[in-house]
Amino acid sequence: MTDGRRFTAREAIGLVADGFTELPVKGGEYAPDGPLSWQGYDASRARAASRTGEEESVVCGTAMVGTTSAVLISFEFGFLGGSLGERTGDRLEAAYTYAREHRLPVVSLVATGGSRMQEGMRALVQLQRVARQSALTREAGLPQLAVLRDPTTGGGWATLGAGADVILALPGAQVGFAGSRVRPPDADPAAYTAEAQLAAGSIDAVVPPEELPGVLKLWLRLLTRPSTTPAPPPPALGRADLPATGREAVDNARSPQRPRAQAYLDAYLSARLPISGDRTGGGTDPDGDPGMLCGFGVRAEDGRTIAYAAQTGTATRPTGYRTAARLIRLADQLGTPVLTLMDTPGAANDAEAERQGAGAAIAELFAAVASARTPLTTLLIGEGGSGGALALAAPDNTWATPDSYFSVIAPELAAAILKRPPDQVKDTADELRIRPQDLVELGVVKGVVKGVVKGVAG
Repeated sequence: MTDGRRFTAREAIGLVADGFTELPVKGGEYAPDGPLSWQGYDASRARAASRTGEEESVVCGTAMVGTTSAVLISFEFGFLGGSLGERTGDRLEAAYTYAREHRLPVVSLVATGGSRMQEGMRALVQLQRVARQSALTREAGLPQLAVLRDPTTGGGWATLGAGADVILALPGAQVGFAGSRVRPPDADPAAYTAEAQLAAGSIDAVVPPEELPGVLKLWLRLLTRPSTTPAPPPPALGRADLPATGREAVDNARSPQRPRAQAYLDAYLSARLPISGDRTGGGTDPDGDPGMLCGFGVRAEDGRTIAYAAQTGTATRPTGYRTAARLIRLADQLGTPVLTLMDTPGAANDAEAERQGAGAAIAELFAAVASARTPLTTLLIGEGGSGGALALAAPDNTWATPDSYFSVIAPELAAAILKRPPDQVKDTADELRIRPQDLVELGVVKGVVKGVVKGVAG
């Protein structure tokens, strides 16, 4: 191997897959010096072929990634900078078509400088061609994964890379629409890295080469096993007794000892991988917590793939809502059941949240839930703070734990709006009917889940 990032096309394939079989090459031949008659283009191609052993900038074929058969697309950066030309487009279209015909996921191992300038606009329009193939493959319900190598820039990043369902990157890889030679002279180079794209919510993970085979294997296992059966709600992990009053319900849900989303996911899923970012500039929140955990996992009890979106008990940021909406849309596309865990005092309501479009983000999540065809299951595991929690709730399939509450507004705020003194907060909590058993009587939730006794759900 090279420096851990600058793999050749076939080295990258060998790193993650076994038994690679190259697809037949389809498409026409170039006219002398290409479509623009660019002087010396034929000679440049000949030198690139001699240096790399490849006939084009991309190698396409099928291989096994773990136990999953997939179509692999791997770029050869040594061939004219991994640039996209017409014959590259021919190969990419053939690979996507093969994937749809044989119902296979597509894995792109990207390393490209963008469109090939020696072919001018004939090269640039290949991006439309690739985008269409990607859209058709998404409509077919097949997953697309991208691994960003060094460098991934230009149209290759803006189609095969950023257009994938799940995006991984090698550490330190140069990733950005602008390549190093066309950026503003005062541009911060750190902004054009895999790590910066992760922080900006544009990719899901930065994965070291030695970990990539295992991570990619698990991702393909998670994304290629559809199911039409709803995810059962997890059993309760906290206290089993129901609260006597609304105030007690609030205190139970706010208790520092109450199990949070991480504990529920650990108990429910034997393995899981997260998706990260909302793909609109929202990645890691300034406070380090967007209030939402999203990803796919293997249900411990039966090995089924379950997608999850789980609030963490903090005020949920716009990034969290948009990431959850992205998760639900992807699960819907792939036919994966979704489990959502509600636990928030409410949506973040500070000035920065408003500037980030809190209302639009919540509306986006409401719409994703309402339009989902795949089955959704929701468990209220703590605080159900108004619409900030309700946006994550599955209509007609929401459950509650004994140590939770759900309210149109926090009792303290309700009392303040009604101009009641602080000593009437307890009565206000009772009037709101926010206890789990109240929610069942009101038809807001289907039932209250029991805990686990001797390893068996009660």
